[in-house]
Amino acid sequence: MPSATFLLRGPRVAIRHVTRHDHAELTELSRRSTGLHHPWVPQRETTPEAFAEHLARFEQPTHEGYVVCLHGTGDIVGSVNINNIVRGTRQCGTLGYVAYAPTAGRGLMTEGLGLVMAYAFEELGLHRLEADIQPANTRSSKLVERLGFRHEGHSPGFQFIDGAWRDHDRWAITREMPASGSRQSAPCA
Repeated sequence: MPSATFLLRGPRVAIRHVTRHDHAELTELSRRSTGLHHPWVPQRETTPEAFAEHLARFEQPTHEGYVVCLHGTGDIVGSVNINNIVRGTRQCGTLGYVAYAPTAGRGLMTEGLGLVMAYAFEELGLHRLEADIQPANTRSSKLVERLGFRHEGHSPGFQFIDGAWRDHDRWAITREMPASGSRQSAPCA
């Protein structure tokens, strides 16, 4: 993928909007990452039609969808959504994200999520980002904690995943909170 399509670039990864051309790669990465994602991520259909419906969400002003890519090759290492964006006096959104098994555990999602955060605060003008994480998903909690999120509370029965209402811990960060080194970015020309 040419670098001109990247929105922001870090030392190892860059972010860009997800496109219809990503369907095959994301389907294969999701298949290979089932063990990493279960039981934290809802199972989704992988048909071209379901992917088109997924992309249609990002045509709305309330949702943004990104992929995190190695900027040398363009290979996808993660996906990040900003969901339920509220404007007006709130200027906030809720993050959803996944790393993919072939490259998990290398810090690439810390860098990539940091880039999405920078983009959300600088380019989208958001003030606050939230992440809702199941308490036993310690890898995800440590990721947002590394990026400067603070734990704000616990919500029982918060989201229906894998056939049950799951508890979630609420994490958040605002643009005024101290930035971690992972939120440093370089705009792409």
